[in-house]
Amino acid sequence: MSLTVLMNAGPWLSVPPPGYGGIENIIATLVPELRRLGVRVVLASVESSTLPVDEKFSVFPDGQFHALQRPYNQVCGVSQAHLNGVIRQLHHRDDIDLVHDHVEAVGLATLAAMGPDGPPVLHTLHWDLAKHPELYGNLDAGDRVRVNGVSASQLARAPRALREHSVGHVHLSTPLAVGADRTPRPEKGDYAIILGRINPGKGQDVGARLAQRVGVPLVLAGPVGPYHRPEDLAAAGDEARQNPDVRFFYDEVAPHVDGELVRWVGTVAGQDRDDLLAGAKAALFPLRWEEPGGTAVVESLALGTPVVATARGCLPELIEHGRTGLLTTDEDELGDLLLAASLLDADECRREAAARFTPAVMAQRYVELYERVRHGAKARQLLVA
Repeated sequence: MSLTVLMNAGPWLSVPPPGYGGIENIIATLVPELRRLGVRVVLASVESSTLPVDEKFSVFPDGQFHALQRPYNQVCGVSQAHLNGVIRQLHHRDDIDLVHDHVEAVGLATLAAMGPDGPPVLHTLHWDLAKHPELYGNLDAGDRVRVNGVSASQLARAPRALREHSVGHVHLSTPLAVGADRTPRPEKGDYAIILGRINPGKGQDVGARLAQRVGVPLVLAGPVGPYHRPEDLAAAGDEARQNPDVRFFYDEVAPHVDGELVRWVGTVAGQDRDDLLAGAKAALFPLRWEEPGGTAVVESLALGTPVVATARGCLPELIEHGRTGLLTTDEDELGDLLLAASLLDADECRREAAARFTPAVMAQRYVELYERVRHGAKARQLLVA
């Protein structure tokens, strides 16, 4: 395949990220498979990114995630500076066949504003589409710019204008799914785990209360705002409470964290994280929002850990109730399902992951969408001409 794609990862974290980083982890999973299929990849990221690619450029030396939740007037220029670098590249070179953009809101708006002379664009929607109603509800990006979701349920809730620009959805994947059905059965502990950034949408406070009520040990693994370790958060003092996720943790989660039945261990990365997730009796997702993609869900399945979750967002697409997990619309029922999770078969979870959620499956689907977007843009150019 002769195709050069500019992969716009954004300025927030390196690729792969040093621990937590959902979008950057997905890009790090996708790119090697695209290159295996013959796609040439130009990565727009930060200089500290180490992902092997054909070419890389950056505006910032390192990730700017630490600035993400500062007041708007202090952070509004970060994405724009990065996108300005992307546009400069596109103006000065003619070898980019398509831009695959992953930068929330500003990526779509900026690339669409290039007009008909810009390259074809596929913008992946990784987030809650209710966040930017004025942008998504009035989008008119023409035939050159298309979007894709990371689940069917995400796109079903999108404004009409955004759906009209959609070329479908691509479920997320994980390298852990490769050969997952042939790996030894994991040895399970007696604890459940909530993996991910601690914030109200993920519902760690709900999980902590449930664990205390039913007596199931619970591990909370993920950052609180920019703080990846309990000692870092403690050292930050009262100033840290300016961050909304930190306030949520202190006000709603910490009162239930006793260090015994409920523990917050901070960000866990690499093999330590995989071992922790594989050893859990269940991965708990007590969601308060419509989860768009569910990276931690497919990782749990790949490691043989059944999912217990609120049936919101993409969860019913990813989990088969009674086989690979247990779903409910009743928050109070989650505790009972948590007790029943050990009855599910870890091998069924791993077989599902190996069949549906490998990087190769995701990359092949994206190549199909690239060609569809390029064909649509070219057809429009010929029609206009």
